Amino acid sequence: MLGLIDCNNFFVSCERVFDPHLRDVPVIVLSNNDGCACALSNEAKALGIRRGDPYFKVKTICDANGVRVLSGNHRLYGDMSARVMATIAAVVPDIEIYSIDECFIHFDPGWSADDCRDAARDIVRRVRRHTGIPTSLGLAPTRTLAKIAARFAKKYPAYRAVCAIADEQQRRKALELTALADVWGIGRRLSRRLANYALANALAFADWPEADVRAVLAVPGVRTWKELNGIEAVAPENHDSRRKSLCCSRTFASDITDADALTDAFAFFATNIARRLRRQGSAATGVSVFILTNPHRPDRPQYCNSAYCPLDEPTADTMTIADAANKALAAVFRPGFGYKRAGIYIPEAVPAASAQPSIFGDPAMRERSRRLMSALDAINDSALGHDKVHIASYMPAESHVRCERRSRGFTNSLSEIINVSTSAYGQ
Repeated sequence: MLGLIDCNNFFVSCERVFDPHLRDVPVIVLSNNDGCACALSNEAKALGIRRGDPYFKVKTICDANGVRVLSGNHRLYGDMSARVMATIAAVVPDIEIYSIDECFIHFDPGWSADDCRDAARDIVRRVRRHTGIPTSLGLAPTRTLAKIAARFAKKYPAYRAVCAIADEQQRRKALELTALADVWGIGRRLSRRLANYALANALAFADWPEADVRAVLAVPGVRTWKELNGIEAVAPENHDSRRKSLCCSRTFASDITDADALTDAFAFFATNIARRLRRQGSAATGVSVFILTNPHRPDRPQYCNSAYCPLDEPTADTMTIADAANKALAAVFRPGFGYKRAGIYIPEAVPAASAQPSIFGDPAMRERSRRLMSALDAINDSALGHDKVHIASYMPAESHVRCERRSRGFTNSLSEIINVSTSAYGQ
């Protein structure tokens, strides 16, 4: 048996931990630039609002029903995710983080289904007690079945947040009640294709002959078919979190026409990319940049371009990456356009420990850069706050995106933690 633990309405739950006034009222969290609804409370879903709905289309519903609308506070969500995963790992050491709000957990092979269910209930209670985040946990022999079980645990209160698919009868009943579009690995697009074969639900798909599945969906579809039939076929995620390519980009709240303003934005991108490189022990071999105008405004002049600047030797130095990005930006920037989106892309990130230095490089300067970046990270990761020390042209993300409803940085900024007033008690 393995489990899939899923945080319920995660972004909304994070906000509710620090603001009790948000409990039991409809809440939606918006995407970048406050564009679309990316997370909703159950109360907001009951009003007919769906994830992905543009905010301007549902604003009337929100105003009429007292919906609390918040900008995404992704730094807060990342911190809360780390707390949730650490709490789970303290109980079940073998966990496989799948996303910011989901992870697979592996139980002792000698445990019975009842043992796993008891441990699962303990995990759910601990996470709620230690972090304030409500979760749902599905137990099953495979990852795909565990996803389905977790969905039942979330949907039906009688399960008390834990649902197990432990035998053949439970497997078939769960699949019979699951739409094909809700199956991990199939989704809406493939379910529309499979509708031509009169497959009414996940059980009908699982009972389909393997040869037919292979003919229609090829190898990925066969893996899903096997998983639904209780045969492990989806390999664990690679635990090596080192990414071989990285990107940092933004859609600006308003068009940028000035080259200096773009340079300031690229300083932010370079700072973000370099920090991520250092955290995963990697170095960039080159820097690519891209800029583009607003494609949704055909009445305005359109332009998009990209450029690549190779580095003399692999590095994670913020200033070196920013300098390379500025050189590439100078090659593609054209005046007279309003740029809506831009970013930096690192096409190849190599392990810093085995990076080949340039024969013309100065070892002393290389060591100086390493020590400087270490000191920079130590200061910015401390209680002083995020990015307190940065290059002069750095422009914070809040300066070029719309986030008018963002909550405070309760977990990462001393100046934004909850204030307790003593005025009610007198002097």
